[in-house]
Amino acid sequence: MSGHNKWSTIKHKKGAVDAKRGKMFSKIIKEISIAARIGGGDPDGNPRLRTAVNAARAANMPKDNIDRAIKRGTGEIEGVSYEEVIYEGYGPGGVAVLVEALTDNKNRTVAEIRHIFDKYNGNLGESGCVAWMFDKKGLMAISAAKLHEDEVMELALESGAHDVQIEGDTFEITTELGDFEVVRKAVEDKGWKIEMAEITMIPQNTVKLEGKKAEQMLKMMDSLDDHDDLQRVFANFDISEDEMMKISA
Repeated sequence: MSGHNKWSTIKHKKGAVDAKRGKMFSKIIKEISIAARIGGGDPDGNPRLRTAVNAARAANMPKDNIDRAIKRGTGEIEGVSYEEVIYEGYGPGGVAVLVEALTDNKNRTVAEIRHIFDKYNGNLGESGCVAWMFDKKGLMAISAAKLHEDEVMELALESGAHDVQIEGDTFEITTELGDFEVVRKAVEDKGWKIEMAEITMIPQNTVKLEGKKAEQMLKMMDSLDDHDDLQRVFANFDISEDEMMKISA
């Protein structure tokens, strides 16, 4: 993975997480609504919606909020209509940046995203300029507590997973897109705690950053993460944990 996951671990203190809970809820609600609009309101028959609903439950979102978001998506109740947009560009040091957004005003959103790129010595590019550098994969993280690596590896690979890695106190399981639901069900049937499960974009290679460029990149990621219209941001930077600790000190 890129250094973004490591940075998230360092920067998300309890207070910061609480302060951003409302923003997180807003992003999940948007994703639930558009998933329901595209694939229907039944999570059992709509993998994208099921993933969004699971994320909402993991964030302790009230059931009523989830149900209303689904109904807005299916048109049962009125709501704002969002459009999916992907922005691509480069960050400091030539880092590839891929941004997924849901917006009700594309002109406003693109202007604000371009401003963020410019502010941190990056530039917004044309469609397709960096997407080819990423592979769409399934990714889930499960708690490593009381689990043995051999046991996790065996179940993951037998159910069709692509790779298993230990990251701190979690196992990260990577799957091909078509195998994601099968692997997740196998993990759930085992009763193992899934801390995160999503379809993600994994970079094919990374760009190592240090010093000022590393600091600019992390500030840029923070600004993008904080934008209301942005759902997810992917980048192929590699910043060492020591370097990130220096920046966050």
